[in-house]
Amino acid sequence: MARYTGPKTKIARKFGEAIFGDDKNFEKRNYPPGQHGNAKRRGKKSEYAIQLAEKQKAKYAYGILERQFSNLFKKASRSKGITGEVLLQLCESRLDNVVYRLGISNSRSGARQLVSHRHITVNGEILNIPSHSLKEGDVVAVREKSKSLLTIESALASNSNVFEWLTWNSDLLSGTFIKAPERVQIPETFKEQLIVELYSK
Repeated sequence: MARYTGPKTKIARKFGEAIFGDDKNFEKRNYPPGQHGNAKRRGKKSEYAIQLAEKQKAKYAYGILERQFSNLFKKASRSKGITGEVLLQLCESRLDNVVYRLGISNSRSGARQLVSHRHITVNGEILNIPSHSLKEGDVVAVREKSKSLLTIESALASNSNVFEWLTWNSDLLSGTFIKAPERVQIPETFKEQLIVELYSK
């Protein structure tokens, strides 16, 4: 399973945002990496550079590589609705992202690992494909044998996020994917229109 395994703080510093979640190292050094990171950069960024940076931010944040992301865009462009919004909805509908949103893991990379290690079920069946796209009414739960895992327990204990498009049953450790979220319900700050413009060239 291909995924980005490089330095995360360096990428976050490059974009000037903690795109991988809370990061103490980023908070200490929230300027671009490299020898001249603190110095003012010369020149104005081109339109292409701005669009590319926005796409890279979204890719890194959701943990999706270029080919997968490109395929998601093609799917979004064929769908009804605003392409940029549909693209984000497809990203949010991924199983690893929903596991993260439900608070079963503190990060998307951690959620991806839980899924691939067969700790998560969908509609009662073990599913180990992080990129699986959930449909309305799908029930995501922690596998019975995995409910005592310390990583899951600590993640759930520290989670305080509530999303209108998801429900959570703390007794059963299961959540329901009600529907794909509207754009206003997605907390990410990406300018998805710039991504659409980049791919449309």
